[in-house]
Amino acid sequence: MRRLWRSVVDYIRRTDLYLLSLAVITSSIGLVLIYSATRSYETNQYVYIQAAAIAIGVVVYILTSLIDIESIAVFWKILLIINILFIGSLLIFGVGSESVGNNSWIRFKFLPIGIQPAEIGKLIFIITFSQHCFILRDRINSLRSIILLFVHAAVMVFAVYFCSEDLGMALSYMFVCIIILFATGLKLRWFAIGGALCALAVPVVWNFFLKGYHKDRILVVFDPTIDPDKAYHALQSQIALGAGEITGKGFLQGRQTQFSVLPTKHTDFIFSVAGEEFGFIGCITIILLLALIIIRVFYVAHKYGSDFSSLLCMGVGGMILFQTFVNIGMCLGVSPVIGLTLPFLSYGGTSIVTMFASLGIVAGARIRQKPSWLQ
Repeated sequence: MRRLWRSVVDYIRRTDLYLLSLAVITSSIGLVLIYSATRSYETNQYVYIQAAAIAIGVVVYILTSLIDIESIAVFWKILLIINILFIGSLLIFGVGSESVGNNSWIRFKFLPIGIQPAEIGKLIFIITFSQHCFILRDRINSLRSIILLFVHAAVMVFAVYFCSEDLGMALSYMFVCIIILFATGLKLRWFAIGGALCALAVPVVWNFFLKGYHKDRILVVFDPTIDPDKAYHALQSQIALGAGEITGKGFLQGRQTQFSVLPTKHTDFIFSVAGEEFGFIGCITIILLLALIIIRVFYVAHKYGSDFSSLLCMGVGGMILFQTFVNIGMCLGVSPVIGLTLPFLSYGGTSIVTMFASLGIVAGARIRQKPSWLQ
């Protein structure tokens, strides 16, 4: 028992309690917002599930921080195949909804929960792509390396989009890829070439790959009259945010929220719930907490770990950064509504557990390594 206690004390001393505390505080605020957002549903099911997911997330954080990811990452090719098959299972078991418009979930018949394979797969992708870049780091700017890494990323992005039709998730994978490549030392000329090729590919992607509802969601950002139904979500979100003013209407007092005028209020538009009931102050508090998490992750990437661990942390930071910007942009009406949740705040068991797992990986890099400036 004494040895166990010493191990616990040693873990608490060495782990990143700052990062864990920020995640728990932010997700607790999310739990309060979810309670408010789902109060009109006359059920506390969402609150219970989210609370359980947060508790599981903390446990997963501890477990992943104790796992040596580097020893697992050497089998990155096997992990890549498993990830493709896992996401591919959506073709058989995947379900969605008309309001979401994608096929992202695997639901369990007798349980009120499900899993989102691409969400979990995103963390696996960070591991495999970081390891691949680490292996090629000394020749990262060679044409052969660029082709190999492009195929790696393209296969995963295509698998996510083809199997789930989830444009937001596919874009998230792309952004993580860009962040890791930048951290590996890919020269800017390759990013310029990639950007030019993407621009040339836009007409092809628009005409042959994007679904009609994807196009509408993009177009209504520039002209809401194109499809008032698609613009409705962002419009109601902006009304809710504006109604909150500086200090908000008060907890459980937001009209857009409590009368269910605001759509998907416990998931995509949880930030708008915060804006309506807690005002500008509440929004700034949420942005500050998420910014502190992101800065901490990038700090660990810079100060701690081997080259692989640094790339891993950069991928995690990029994932959280992208989702934060896109989700808040959706709520403000400046980016398309593509279904990305707000990290640690939106309802979603898979999302919250994956986020805690990703921070656990960052904490693990900090636990096992000395700061780079001491090596």
